[in-house]
Amino acid sequence: MANPKSPVLRCWVGQSKGAYGTGSPAKAKKCKMYPSKAMQLVTPLAYGFPGDKVIAAGIGSTPSLSERDLMPRTLEGQITMEKTPSYFVTKEAPARISSMSKGTKLIVVVRDPVTRAISDYTQTLSKKPDIPTFESLTFKNRTTGLIDTSWSAIQIGIYAKHLENWLLYFPIGQILFVSGERLISDPAGELGRVQDFLGLKRIITDKHFYFNKTKGFPCLKKAEGSSKPHCLGKTKGRTHPDIDQEVVQRLRDFYRPFNMKFYQMTGQDFGWD
Repeated sequence: MANPKSPVLRCWVGQSKGAYGTGSPAKAKKCKMYPSKAMQLVTPLAYGFPGDKVIAAGIGSTPSLSERDLMPRTLEGQITMEKTPSYFVTKEAPARISSMSKGTKLIVVVRDPVTRAISDYTQTLSKKPDIPTFESLTFKNRTTGLIDTSWSAIQIGIYAKHLENWLLYFPIGQILFVSGERLISDPAGELGRVQDFLGLKRIITDKHFYFNKTKGFPCLKKAEGSSKPHCLGKTKGRTHPDIDQEVVQRLRDFYRPFNMKFYQMTGQDFGWD
């Protein structure tokens, strides 16, 4: 299937922290446990698909190159994977990926959108300690309880809306939604689903993980090419600020109908309510 002069993309990895920060980097590390003959990982194309110009690490702005030109050669029977955080929530991404390879498989890690929004805020807060409170950013009008859906931390978690755009270009059977919660509580189980989805032998199992109580995340006992365990970096597992529980409940009420629609679209109940 693979033309050595024209790289073939077999699998494209998107994530949605759902959409930023949680899940995909860790999952990519776990995919490294596969021998290179079966799978190769690609340096992220630096958001090449969402924008008008293709930008690749070490290459810079290269509008004359297509996304396919930037992919490595894929051998027969080999899966090439690439991850970029913003694909799932970027309007232009599905059409661009589809135009390159309609057979692309997509993997999206999603988590409770309320927890995701707080995590998103926590990450921003760590870089910009002077930003307004989570509560003030959540509402357009605190008195009326009107949620500000223009705030990216809120807008990203409306998964059903983003999925509608992807389904214009890809059938639901080519998209796997991985539970961010189960990726923590049962990493081997969720990665078993990933391996099945990609048509791979289940190599990654419970024996490859141990739970790091300090980080609150599972860690790899041994990463490929290393004799040491691998855990998520210091930017993962930050302590979230205390959020007014009335605001949290208002957000849960806001997301509920979108979550229900997302469950119906994917055929999965993620248990966020």
